[in-house]
Amino acid sequence: MPIELNVPSICEAVGAAHPDRDCLVFRERRFSWAEVQDRTRRLARVFHDAGLGVRARFGEGERWRSVHDHVALYLHNGNEYLEGMLGAWKARTAPFNVNYRYVAEELRYLLDDAGARAVVVHECFAPTLAAVLPTLARPPELLLQVADGSGHDLLPGAVDYEAALAAASPDLPAGLVDGWSGDDLYLCYTGGTTGLPKGAMWRQADFLVAALGVRRRDGTEFDDLDEVVAAARGTVRALPAPPLMHGAAHWNALSCWVAGGTVVLQDHPEHFDPADVLDAAARHGATSILLVGDPMARPLVDELRRAPRELPTVRHLLSGGAVLSPTLKSELLELLPDLTIVDVLGSTESGRQGVSNVRRGGDTRGGFVPAATAVVLDEDRARILPADDDAVGWLAQGGRVPLGYLGDPLKTAALFPEVAGVRYAVPGDRARWRADGSVELLGRDSVCINTGGEKVFAEEVETALKTHPDVLDAVVCGRPSDRWGEEVVALVQLRPGTQATDDDLRGAAAAHLARYKLPKVVLRRERLLRSPSGKADYRWAREEARVAGGPP
Repeated sequence: MPIELNVPSICEAVGAAHPDRDCLVFRERRFSWAEVQDRTRRLARVFHDAGLGVRARFGEGERWRSVHDHVALYLHNGNEYLEGMLGAWKARTAPFNVNYRYVAEELRYLLDDAGARAVVVHECFAPTLAAVLPTLARPPELLLQVADGSGHDLLPGAVDYEAALAAASPDLPAGLVDGWSGDDLYLCYTGGTTGLPKGAMWRQADFLVAALGVRRRDGTEFDDLDEVVAAARGTVRALPAPPLMHGAAHWNALSCWVAGGTVVLQDHPEHFDPADVLDAAARHGATSILLVGDPMARPLVDELRRAPRELPTVRHLLSGGAVLSPTLKSELLELLPDLTIVDVLGSTESGRQGVSNVRRGGDTRGGFVPAATAVVLDEDRARILPADDDAVGWLAQGGRVPLGYLGDPLKTAALFPEVAGVRYAVPGDRARWRADGSVELLGRDSVCINTGGEKVFAEEVETALKTHPDVLDAVVCGRPSDRWGEEVVALVQLRPGTQATDDDLRGAAAAHLARYKLPKVVLRRERLLRSPSGKADYRWAREEARVAGGPP
């Protein structure tokens, strides 16, 4: 009978088995598993002693309600972020991610929506949080402030993070440890670029299997915790380059920890610096680097061309959360010929739905090999399309899926529907089957453009435009058109010193797209707005397209 796993039990067991092994490396500090175990127990005690924890038995209410108190992680990457996640879970609270680019109004919405009872915050964000705290429906009871040298005083009522840990006991009440359960929640906020953020809620047991892939090599699930620890060989040294507040990044870190490995963080995580990432990977012997699609891969490639590096330990480059185009895959494999590129298909609401592996000389345009639980639903979300049907449908995930969206029964029902008696996660990605049994991902329906009665997916136009060597970045959106209903507009950031014409760009895209998909208008911008994780801000793009007016 498979065991229902939870994150703190796994990490405690790995730490007990391998106390002296590196668990986390940040700048020049190395944290052993024993040290992380001690620090996260102390942090759990801080939360527990403040009265935070679990409020009800799982399953007693609607599945879109949480039984936990919630802890906001308002932080840059650092040991405190991952300690915050694990320490919060050890206290049987539910940590959640805060987008640190949010202005006060957006932050207020998020903290109120989550009902945050505690906030762990980097000192540099203290002024924004200070402006928001008096306006919250229920201000948090506990504030832990992480010093970062930015010169801000402690917020009123806040406690210094390191001082709080030093004063706390590393001993956890037996009743707390005995209560750790696969039913305890993993909470991750998603969205904000195409709509209001939504808190996706998973049981940890489901999250570990469906999102982190915690299972045997043959795909079956583990029977006991000892078997999980025996499989935690500790050979992985993972460097997640995106902000840990992005799901793909902390999934990568947690997957590494569950495998008994070492998480490596770059020295300057406040912004994406490809030289910093590559230098940290080389210095600390990273075996893998995680990126978020083209927005991170392009500057990494440019840096490797500017200053080639030996990266003998880096065996895998992983990507998730955004498109990694065939052109950039080819360039990466040219520069790092021993690399395997692992492109992961999935979302916060679905977990892993497919994967594409490619090495030098392989097909960089190949589709995703679907997980056994991935399906394509028809247009009405009423039936599953067979693998020999190439109609465009909805990519969906069965099996272990989230419970729903925190506090939102309507969105929970809409995005987690039942089909033939089985509940699926349908995050909104459009896809179709290929003849070889792989899945072709077309793009998110929320950024689909209906032009002249034809559907155009923004991501596929962006990928086609980026095949032109002068294009550094591209974001595509639709805007109203009297003739077409909507017209395709491309916002393009060219490489410095290049002068590709609109016809040049359309010509490059035309080699990969039907004519109706080509942008009617090309707008040049010195910089395209993206989130810290690299995701395009389509609301910004649509406003830029609207303000620009008709074709120049």
